[in-house]
Amino acid sequence: MLLSISLILIVGMSVGWICQKIKLPSLLGMLATGTVLGPYMLNLLDDSILGVSAELRKIALIIILTRAGLGLDMSGLKKLGRPAFLMCFVPATFELIGMIILAPKLMGLTVLESAIMGAVIVAVSPAVVVPRMVKLMDEGYGVKEGIPQLILAGASVDDVYVIVLFSTFVGMMQGEGASILSFVNIPISIFLGMALGLLLGVLLSYFFKRVHIRDTSKVLIILSISFLLVVIEDNLPTVFTFSALIAIMFIGIGLQKKREAVAKRLSVKYGKLWVAAEVFLFVLVGATVNIEYLGKVGITALIIIAGALVFRVIGVCVCLIGTGIKRKERLFAMLAYTPKATVQAAIGGIPLALGFHCGDTVLTVAVLAIVLTAPLGAFAIDFSYKKLLKQV
Repeated sequence: MLLSISLILIVGMSVGWICQKIKLPSLLGMLATGTVLGPYMLNLLDDSILGVSAELRKIALIIILTRAGLGLDMSGLKKLGRPAFLMCFVPATFELIGMIILAPKLMGLTVLESAIMGAVIVAVSPAVVVPRMVKLMDEGYGVKEGIPQLILAGASVDDVYVIVLFSTFVGMMQGEGASILSFVNIPISIFLGMALGLLLGVLLSYFFKRVHIRDTSKVLIILSISFLLVVIEDNLPTVFTFSALIAIMFIGIGLQKKREAVAKRLSVKYGKLWVAAEVFLFVLVGATVNIEYLGKVGITALIIIAGALVFRVIGVCVCLIGTGIKRKERLFAMLAYTPKATVQAAIGGIPLALGFHCGDTVLTVAVLAIVLTAPLGAFAIDFSYKKLLKQV
């Protein structure tokens, strides 16, 4: 495992640095590193680290979501109101509809199989989007108009919505039928996550005020609570649950509201943690990519992914109707809402593992979506934000 960790960090950072030097997103190099080092090419990564890959990727997401909460300017988000709410589920719904329309005609899948594939594909990647929105907030681009806050919040909730849809469609495929409670749980899990996160953030702010400890110790306490929230969500036996990832982000928001100076210092600490976490996240996502699958569906999968993204872009446009957001800012929001990576890597293989007839196709399209949209979406964000957004 130590050799694998060394390869992930040294090769991942080196190739990412090379990509930056030639004006490409560093994550492109990290994804490529994972693909080359992974089990489908050189097979240099130990099975033990691949076995905990999902947990390591989740830890990286926890780090960046906490940092996002610690730096999120809620005032800009509150001004937007309705669009911020709509961005949480309308673009994903539009893209899912596009998938259900296109996949039966182009791939011969049933409507339910297309819905399962759509639920895997349509989630936007917080791993790609969130760190870039945090960077924009740090640099002051689009903050006054609330653009990075809007995209950051939407991308975080979007995943909760899509994963619930995926679970529902899988249940229908297994003959369980559609559960109304599953759909009712979507807003409940979101609002419970927000409330729990804010409560914990406020409690931590009072604790840190009374108990004087190093900032590093504070980070460890917050990380430990975040890990516990994820474990509790995964093992909660009740019908209704809460979104741990949203709760984790709102811990940062609650702490920022009560102890802004502490939140700023902790944000810097989390920024340093993200340096290593980012490498692990994208290298391990790259390690899930099986290049052999890509030749099986070819141009058809490309057309479906591109066509579904057109529906997503239309969904973003619908969300921003009647707002004061200008054309350039809307264009940026469309571009920023396209990358896919983490959810696709996490659930793309489940239909195949369950023995669904469409499983191989779903996994192939998921892999292709990661390979295409993660680097291209990241490049589009990095290349365009200074041109399309105003700096405060």
